[in-house]
Amino acid sequence: MTLVVRPISGPDEIDLFNRLPYVLNDQVAADLAAGRRRTPWLWVALRGDRLVARAGWWARAGDEHPLLMDIFDVDGSPSDGLALLAEALPAMTVPGALAPPEFLRFVPAEGPFTGPWRTVLQESGARLLVERRRLQWHPGTPVPAPTGRLEFRPATSAEELIGLMTLVLDGTLDAHSRADLRRLSPRATADEQYRDELVRYPSPREWWRIAGLPSGEPVGFVIPARNDYNAVIAYIGVVPAHRGHGYIDDILAEGTRILAAEGVPRIRANTDVGNFPMEAAFARAGYDTFQRQIDLTWPPGAERAETR
Repeated sequence: MTLVVRPISGPDEIDLFNRLPYVLNDQVAADLAAGRRRTPWLWVALRGDRLVARAGWWARAGDEHPLLMDIFDVDGSPSDGLALLAEALPAMTVPGALAPPEFLRFVPAEGPFTGPWRTVLQESGARLLVERRRLQWHPGTPVPAPTGRLEFRPATSAEELIGLMTLVLDGTLDAHSRADLRRLSPRATADEQYRDELVRYPSPREWWRIAGLPSGEPVGFVIPARNDYNAVIAYIGVVPAHRGHGYIDDILAEGTRILAAEGVPRIRANTDVGNFPMEAAFARAGYDTFQRQIDLTWPPGAERAETR
């Protein structure tokens, strides 16, 4: 039977798109209504009435182009999934970009993360960038009391925060930041992270905190925020000159206290598997791993890959 590959025709085909199970299915309709997804970004591969593969892209509301690919499932042969990618990847690649948007997938907290989706993506040229822990803090979990070692205040300016972010990038264990540093200077990387992510959170910037010694010398910072779905610890760091003294615990506790005081139903955060200092800090603060996130990227030119 002939394979038909196309975007869905409109919201009335969301049920068709959601025939294959995945944890994000319940968000697709709301994301579409909010402008975080668009029907031309939701692709299906059909053999007759059977959905054999699908792919979906996501962006922040108001973005012109997709930011990332976060849904990909195959229920037919690998060639069906490859045929879908061969048509969809070029259409979803931002004009002028060297490669398609990054792919991410949520998988269980433990166990292998294999399946047809990964096999087909690897066949298309995608390679693992990083495995991340998705962490969650629940109301009622004790938050350590302030130790008095550090004092916290709002950032005085964007320049101050970007300057601290630049320092924190020295020796970073974060895979995404390290990838950014291969194409940009530390200052340009921090500026891009601030402009493209931090300022776009809808929550008050008054929540953001600079951590300093009683003398006033900055030690680090934490960015508690809300995204479109949850309260989050969006960014946290200690400058190199003050690492190794356990200050990360004080800073994380402060960010957690700020969000907990807002009565949020949960606080979420991510950290790379292998970033042992940050993993340990979240564990000490009462955050549990509830999922993992798998991030894959394509090399330049991958959007032109042919079906094999």
